[in-house]
Amino acid sequence: MSAERAGGQVALRGVVAMDGPSGTGKSTVSRRLAQACGAAYLDTGAMYRAATLAALRAGLTEQTPAEEIARVATGAPMESGTDPSSPTITLDGDDVSAEIRGPEVTGFVSAVSAVPEVRAAMVDRQHALIGAATGAGGGIVVEGRDIGTVVVPDAPLKVYLTASPEVRAARRGRQDAKAGRGSDMHATLADVERRDRLDSSRRVSPLYAAADALVLDTDLLSADAVLDRLRELVVERGLDG
Repeated sequence: MSAERAGGQVALRGVVAMDGPSGTGKSTVSRRLAQACGAAYLDTGAMYRAATLAALRAGLTEQTPAEEIARVATGAPMESGTDPSSPTITLDGDDVSAEIRGPEVTGFVSAVSAVPEVRAAMVDRQHALIGAATGAGGGIVVEGRDIGTVVVPDAPLKVYLTASPEVRAARRGRQDAKAGRGSDMHATLADVERRDRLDSSRRVSPLYAAADALVLDTDLLSADAVLDRLRELVVERGLDG
């Protein structure tokens, strides 16, 4: 196969759209796929979290009018690094990669990302980053919740990862512990289910699998197994360089 490289490397050309709720292993396998394929990587969720952090720093809450949330969130000076070996997100020139994973941002991000003007502004930024990565025939793995349905609806490979709420809550708990953040399993599960409800029921860009997306249940799959399947799909879809 033309995608075979020394050591089994596959070179990606084009866009892989990775969607799904939190805790499915989406970030881990998206980054690893981009690294394995010599491609760029974009975590769109980090962009919404950075916008949410900007809103929090401005003292906004869920009771703040949507117009004010949109003004602050869309005006926030942020930059997204697309190197999968060291992805970054900056706000006002500061790397906020760790800060945006805190409980305050997690509790507010669904409300901020549901504002139509915020989503429109973030999608414009995402299009620019995707264009920069693919303009010279390169590839990019883009992860989020509306990539295959809104951001890149014509992506040649769309994957939707899923897993049970209990498994996803346990994974997030381990991530929090590894990052030094305390967590309670019951509270984490409740938050996972709350975000699922908000993200899947919002009026603009709700979370759901695109009709032509490959749905992978990761309950019983390791990250290695998911990565192997994704690399196979890159070859099957003819996206290897």
